[in-house]
Amino acid sequence: MRWQRRERLLEGSCYSALVALSFSGAIGLTFLMLGCALEDYGVYWPLFVLIFHAISPIPHFIAKRATYDSDATSSACRELAYFFTTGIVVSAFGFPVILARVSVIKWGACGLVLAGNAVIFLTIQGFFLVFGRGDDFSWEQW
Repeated sequence: MRWQRRERLLEGSCYSALVALSFSGAIGLTFLMLGCALEDYGVYWPLFVLIFHAISPIPHFIAKRATYDSDATSSACRELAYFFTTGIVVSAFGFPVILARVSVIKWGACGLVLAGNAVIFLTIQGFFLVFGRGDDFSWEQW
């Protein structure tokens, strides 16, 4: 009887975490779209940061597949994945700044895109923190 209550509690928190992450991802994408589609800005070059959002989890997935010992405090593959992920995230923040610096987009659009980047990358990190523990409550079930 107790394990059924615990399972229901985990399911409820799983769904609420998934809804919260979806909501925050939608807010981040709204910032990104506002930086592109507002009448004063009207340039869609900042949408290329979506590529960085899509490829940022890939090094983590590769490192997770390549390393089998999850108890080790450090592994070269995991550290390399952190390095590549950091490079991808920094590039996503640097791309709109460079576009604004060379006057391809306006600085207001750059600010909105940077705000969207922050929200989306925090959402991705939250997803891995909530669903990446490897127990019954993991992202692998989705």
